Amino acid sequence: MTTVELASLTQQVLWASFFVAMVFGAIVQRTGFCTMGAVSDVLTMGDWTRMRQWGLACGVAMIGFALLAWSGLVNPDRTLYASNRWMWLSALVGGGIFGFGMVLSSGCVSKALVRVGGGNLKSLVVVLVLGISAFATLKGLTAVWRTATVDRVAHEFPASASLPAWAAQAFGVSASTAGLALALAIGGVLLAWALSGRDFTARNIAAGAGVGATVVAMWWITGHLGFVAEHPQTLEETILATNSTRSEALSFVSPVAYTLDWVMFYSDVNKLLTVGIVSVFGVIAGSAVVALAQRSFRWEGFGGTGDLGHHMVGAVLMGVGGVTAMGCSIGQGVSGVSTLSATSFVALFAMIAGAAAAVKYQVWRLEREA
Repeated sequence: MTTVELASLTQQVLWASFFVAMVFGAIVQRTGFCTMGAVSDVLTMGDWTRMRQWGLACGVAMIGFALLAWSGLVNPDRTLYASNRWMWLSALVGGGIFGFGMVLSSGCVSKALVRVGGGNLKSLVVVLVLGISAFATLKGLTAVWRTATVDRVAHEFPASASLPAWAAQAFGVSASTAGLALALAIGGVLLAWALSGRDFTARNIAAGAGVGATVVAMWWITGHLGFVAEHPQTLEETILATNSTRSEALSFVSPVAYTLDWVMFYSDVNKLLTVGIVSVFGVIAGSAVVALAQRSFRWEGFGGTGDLGHHMVGAVLMGVGGVTAMGCSIGQGVSGVSTLSATSFVALFAMIAGAAAAVKYQVWRLEREA
């Protein structure tokens, strides 16, 4: 492959990622898919509809990723979530912090980006504050604290810290075969549970299946389309246009930080567009298209200083927690879980627990004010 062909392929990867992110943003704007909303609905109204949407998204993503891995189109060992270190404490602490923060901010970072596309200025503030705190946790003050504390605690495994690797070792089969079997079992249960709801309409199916499908599409783009067996300069295997140099799917905390960095240092030739950055713009664009088409686009600001304070605190918690947990409610909760990573499962359950605690705090605060 020549350098010209490499540049052309990189453009294909970026454009494909942008359009998939647009589809994601359009789906979330149209259907109301929201992890925070799912937790809140269950706790305050006993309504499991949006939680079933999330379950369907995870099931579709799991099975889709496993099929890509089993067919050899994507190598699970080259993904962002592949590691022999089970970073359970980082996932637990970071996930809990993120979950609490997304309730204070009225939604996770992906939901904030969707709301920005719909004209919500509160969410724009959330995105900006989150990006700054996330970048600080990647490379700044809170990064020092993170690496000196929770990141030091991990369990080392001989192979990948994932369910397929453990099952492969236990039953003497290949990791791809074990991954497919587990994905069909776990993902199948999630699909059956989601679709069993009598009030689970076509719109809900479109929400869950659509989000899951966009995650699978991103795995194919970065893991297959963007994979180069021999880079013309380094002569090594390369994943094109990702910040991690590994294959990635949809995730939004670190990408928002990298987006701010790219915007602020645009004239620096070393600051290149990546899949994560174009995904941020894609989600906003897709949401805006649907909002304008539905005539639901409207400017919205804060209701007061208390509202501003809660959203800013929530944004900081999401930025710090999301980087510490290595992903957001989509990044770990759907993309990471689709690989059956052990760390991702811990992060997801911690996010749900953190969100549940925050919902109870919000109820207590409202009752106290009343």
